[in-house]
Amino acid sequence: MTLKGFLQVFGIIAVVMTLIPLIAADFWWIRIFDYLHIQLTLLTLTAIAAYFIRFDIKRTEDYIFMVVLLACFLFQVVKIYPYFPHGNYEVGDVSEENFNNKFSLYTANVLQKNENPDLVIADIKKQNPDVLLFTETNTRWKNDLAEITASYPYKVEAPLDNTYGMLFYSRLPLKNPQVRYLVDDSIPSIHSILELRSGKEIMFHAIHPTPPMPQHNPSSTDRNAEMMKVALMARDSKLPVLVAGDFNDVAWSATTALFQNVGGLLNTRIGRGFYNTFDAGSSIMRWSLDHVFVTEEFRVADFRLGSKIDSDHYPLYIELNLEPERAEEQKPEPATEEELKNAREQVKKMQEKAKEDAQEKK
Repeated sequence: MTLKGFLQVFGIIAVVMTLIPLIAADFWWIRIFDYLHIQLTLLTLTAIAAYFIRFDIKRTEDYIFMVVLLACFLFQVVKIYPYFPHGNYEVGDVSEENFNNKFSLYTANVLQKNENPDLVIADIKKQNPDVLLFTETNTRWKNDLAEITASYPYKVEAPLDNTYGMLFYSRLPLKNPQVRYLVDDSIPSIHSILELRSGKEIMFHAIHPTPPMPQHNPSSTDRNAEMMKVALMARDSKLPVLVAGDFNDVAWSATTALFQNVGGLLNTRIGRGFYNTFDAGSSIMRWSLDHVFVTEEFRVADFRLGSKIDSDHYPLYIELNLEPERAEEQKPEPATEEELKNAREQVKKMQEKAKEDAQEKK
């Protein structure tokens, strides 16, 4: 194969990888391409640059090929541009004069097989957060973290050995805390009202749905349904809402966009940077799977990655301030009827799948 032929194949691969995620199907081998958008953008840019530098574009088919590549690149950039650090925040900064409702959250997927809790404990001591959320935690992790969590008087613990255990600790009082199994009796989520130091209340949801991977779940149906159920809860809430955890989905996917719109939520990342949390062991294959979404009453005081903790995820640390008096300044557009219908259909699809699975077991 000639160099030009190789570059053409290279470019065609970039085009195909751009188009695959547009297929509205929840098979894992389709949805996995949602994750690769940053890498795909760089791949397409490389193909364009190499083609321009190495060859004179003279033939009609060359022009067509370049136009297609440039269109793909533009589409990719538009998708990820909101996550560049351009300062046009979706969730604005705090008001300098108002910190009455300020609190901090530290969330980390610790990696269940990770046997170095000292790094997690050291990072928590450095950040000194008000609220802790851990995913991929079993009973060993609960015991290993007892040294640091003892100073958090409020807790909800759901340790499991299936990599979906969840631990939640708070210095802020919890009201009506619940562990719920929204899509599967082995996948917990945590839901609680948090009382801020001012006495005001917010609704907190913690989730860790299954990823669309063959070793976990061959489709994204369960993940999508759990996200939609929480989005509908957020939509119906009378309190300001915060949703955090390892979503096993990237912010620019259609599923996360629908979750955000249906829930009336804002993405704390937008305008601040990618803050890629996974894979902590790779400098190239990394993307953001851990998220913090809030309703319009919140403002951000600080947002950053935690230290390396020997997990395949970086922790996230965020300081938020509740400022309901400024909510109208960043109020999201209401979800359309079509989006609400789509969300409910995804929940219904999961329920039908669960019935089919139950019948097969019988």
